[in-house]
Amino acid sequence: MVLHGLQKMTLLDFPGKVACTVFTGGCNFRCPFCHNALLVTELNEAERYSEDEILSFLKKRTGLLDGVAITGGEPLVSDEIFDFIKKTRSLGFAVKLDTNGSFPDRLEYILKEKLADYVAMDIKNSKALYGEAVGLDSFDIAPVERSVELLMNGDTDYEFRTTVVRKFHTVQSISEAAEWIRGAKRYFLQNFIDSGNLIGTGIEGVSKEEMERMRAAASQYIVHTELRGV
Repeated sequence: MVLHGLQKMTLLDFPGKVACTVFTGGCNFRCPFCHNALLVTELNEAERYSEDEILSFLKKRTGLLDGVAITGGEPLVSDEIFDFIKKTRSLGFAVKLDTNGSFPDRLEYILKEKLADYVAMDIKNSKALYGEAVGLDSFDIAPVERSVELLMNGDTDYEFRTTVVRKFHTVQSISEAAEWIRGAKRYFLQNFIDSGNLIGTGIEGVSKEEMERMRAAASQYIVHTELRGV
């Protein structure tokens, strides 16, 4: 499997772990606010690492790192990810998976086989506004709904998270998104930060005060609702 990025250490990407972050390439969404456009629309210009290179790095970090966070792009866009995760786990590392939830069959396999210790799934917006948020005119939300159910009814630790963008999100839409995942273990609202490498234009975050109003609205449905990037 070809991988497209490596952050050698992070204290933020994997809750409770000293980890590294590995980036996969390719995604079936076109979120205008995606901060990893190189991994979505300009993959030929992104870094390239062979699987062996990443695994060699991990072997040298045994005992120094606790876990590996796998993000993208969308890691589940290819089932090649299964073998990579298994090899990573065989080295003794815990695995965190980031996903957009649009490949429930692959997510179900990972959960069933206990391949991930923690899953972070994006909730892009309320159901009514999902297609706009993911940059697709025609969008079937059913696979995402199934992934939500798999996580909420399973025994793998998880979080849901929404990146808040002024153009796409309001207090009402965040409230509706939270109502959809009512009773979730934890929900994070993270304010958009411009990486300078976006798919869309005219994208910006919201004020701290508006983020707090969104948090308050979401917390009516999810007790553990917190803000990030504020």
